[in-house]
Amino acid sequence: MSINKNILIFLLTAIGLIVLPHIENLPPSVTSYFYLLLSWRFVGVWKPQWLPTKLTLLLLTVIGIAILYGLHEGIFGRDAGTRLFVTALGLKLLEIKSERDLYLIIFLAFIVATSLFLYQQSIFMAAYILVVCCVLLGTLVCINSNHSQTWQSLKTAGVIVAQAIPMTIVIFILFPRVEAPKWMYFNDKHQARTGLSDNMEPGAISNLAMSDELVFRVQFTGTIPPSAQRYWRGPVLTHTDGKRWTQNANGLRQPIDQPKFTGNAYQYTLLMEPQDKNWVFALDLPADVAAPLRRNSHYQLVTSANPDKRTEYRITSYPTYNTGTITKDEYQEATQLPGPASANVTQLVQRLHGFDSPPDKFISQLLNHFKTEDFYYTLTPPLMQENPIEQFLFESHRGFCEHYATAFVYLMRVAHIPARVVTGYQGGELNQVGNFLDIKQAYAHAWAEVWLEQRGWVRIDPTAAIAPERIEQNINIDQQVANGIISFTPNSASAAVDWLKNARQLWGNVDYQWQRWVINYDNKNQSQFLSSLGISDLKTMIYWMAGIIGVITAMLCWLLLRNPSKTVDPAVLAYQRFCKKLAKNGLRKKPGEGAKDFATRAKKSLPEQAAGIEHITQLFIKLRYGKQHGKNDLQQLNRMVAAFKGKR
Repeated sequence: MSINKNILIFLLTAIGLIVLPHIENLPPSVTSYFYLLLSWRFVGVWKPQWLPTKLTLLLLTVIGIAILYGLHEGIFGRDAGTRLFVTALGLKLLEIKSERDLYLIIFLAFIVATSLFLYQQSIFMAAYILVVCCVLLGTLVCINSNHSQTWQSLKTAGVIVAQAIPMTIVIFILFPRVEAPKWMYFNDKHQARTGLSDNMEPGAISNLAMSDELVFRVQFTGTIPPSAQRYWRGPVLTHTDGKRWTQNANGLRQPIDQPKFTGNAYQYTLLMEPQDKNWVFALDLPADVAAPLRRNSHYQLVTSANPDKRTEYRITSYPTYNTGTITKDEYQEATQLPGPASANVTQLVQRLHGFDSPPDKFISQLLNHFKTEDFYYTLTPPLMQENPIEQFLFESHRGFCEHYATAFVYLMRVAHIPARVVTGYQGGELNQVGNFLDIKQAYAHAWAEVWLEQRGWVRIDPTAAIAPERIEQNINIDQQVANGIISFTPNSASAAVDWLKNARQLWGNVDYQWQRWVINYDNKNQSQFLSSLGISDLKTMIYWMAGIIGVITAMLCWLLLRNPSKTVDPAVLAYQRFCKKLAKNGLRKKPGEGAKDFATRAKKSLPEQAAGIEHITQLFIKLRYGKQHGKNDLQQLNRMVAAFKGKR
C-alpha cells in the first residue's frame, strides 16, 4: 500500500526531534549514521526510486553493526542500549512498506524518547519529551483517521495527553515505588565527571574555580549558617611526596573517638547530584548519622547508596566540636614528610618560632606572615612544578587555596605539629526564593587541620588570613570565567543584573523542587509523604489510588458525555440530507442500520434511482471511512445529493 506523504513527513520530523537531544550523549559516528539514514528517507518521500534495495539495506545493516562493535560497549548498559536502539530506528526507516512498519517505528521511537531520561532528568527535558511524545501520538492519530491534517491530529493528541495527566499524577504519587536491586544498575564508569579527587596537585582546585556545575543543594531547618561557617567536608589528604597530596587508605580504617559537640546544631537536607565517588559533603562537623551514611576515621561522610543516582540525605552538624586525643598512627600519618626540610624552610620555621613556642603561637605567626609578606590570592598562579611549596613560599608568593593549605600543613609538620589538608567546598549561593544553598564546583576549597592539645583537630584556613573576602562573600563565577581571576559579588548591581539574578533564582527553585519531589520521589520519600496524609499501608494506598482514579474517570465521562458534540463532518451532513430525501418516500434509516444495508433496501424500493443511491452511498463511505479520497469527492457528493429527487 502507498503511505500518505504528509503522514510520512510528520513521522520523520518527529523522529528527528526525538533523537536530537541524544547528540550530546552518543558518539558522533552513531548520530551521523542515524541522521544520514533519516535524510535518505526524507529524500525517498519524493524520490521513492532512490530508496535502498534489499542488498543495499543489508550492507547498511552491516555498517551499523560495525560502528556499534567498534565502540566496544557490548549490548548492555545505558549507552550501549541507546546506541543500539537509535541505530535500529534509523535502519527501520528505510524499509517502510506498510502500516505495520509505521507502528513498529513509532513504538521504537517511544523507547528512544524515554531513554533520554537516563541521561538527564531536568524539567526542560521532561517537557521536551512530552512534546515529542505528543507528536508521535499525533502521528498515530493521523494514521488511524480518515484524513491527514497534521494540525488536527496534534490537537487530538494534545487532548488525549491532557486527559491522561491527572491519572498519571495520581499513579505517580500512590503507586508503590519498587527500587531496582543494585545488580541492575548498568553504570557507565568510563564517563568521568569533574570534581574533587582523592589526591591533589598544584592547580587541581583552581581548575574547578570557573565551573558552574552543580555539586549539591542544601536546605536548612531554621537558621542558615553564615558563609564563614559553611565548610563542606570532603577527602582528607595526609600523605605527600612534596608535590602531590593523597589519602592514606590505611588511615581511613583507624578507630577514632566520638567527637564531643557543643553549641547550636544545624539540621539540613542535602541533595547530592550524581557523581563518581561515594562521598557526601556534610557541613563540618557531622554528628551521628544513619544508614546509608557512615563516617570514616577522617570524619568524612561516605554512603553505601548508588553515587551515580541523585540522593537526598538528612544530616545534623555542629560547628563547635572537640575530636579528642590523637593515636600513635594518626600522629605518624599527620607528621609525615617526604624528606628533610631545606635550609630555607627550616630557617622560616625557626624565625616564626615554630620550634620553641606553643603551636597556637606558631599558627598565629605563620598566618600573620602570609598576611604581611606580600602574598597574593589568585586563580592564575605561576607554574610551579619542581618544588611547588618552596617556590610558593620564597619566590612567587602567589597561589590559590591549595597552595596556602599545603604550604601551611607542610610548615606545621616541619615544626612537628600534626596537620593535614582537608578538601571540600566552602560557601554556597543562597537562593532567596526557595531558601536553599547551591554549592557548585567553583566553590571547591582546601584548608588545613591542626591537632592541638585539649581541642583535637582544629580547622585553620590560611585563605581566610590572606583573602577573607573569599570566605565571607560569594564567588562571582561569571566574572571568573570572563576574566580568569577571582572576583566577588558586589553589594550593589544594576536593575538588569538584579532582574536576571532573580529570574535565575526563581528557575533554580523550580528545578530544586522538581528534583526533590519528582525525580527523587523514591520509596522512602513516598512513605514519608503518604504517612503525613494518614496512608500507612499498601492496602490503604491501593484503595486511595483506585478511588481517586474512579472519580477522575467519572468526571471525564461526564465532561465528554454531558453535551454530545454535534457532527461537523461535511460528508455526514450531506448524507443526512440524502436520508431526509429518502424519508419523504417512506424510506427511513433504522437505528444501527449500516449505509450499505440501507442502500440495498432503498434500491429495491426505488429501482429507477438505484444507480444514484449506489453512487452516493459509495462516495459517503469513501469520505467517512476510507483512508484516502480525492479532493473533489466531497463536492461531487454534495452535487449528487442536491440533484437526487428520490420520488417514485
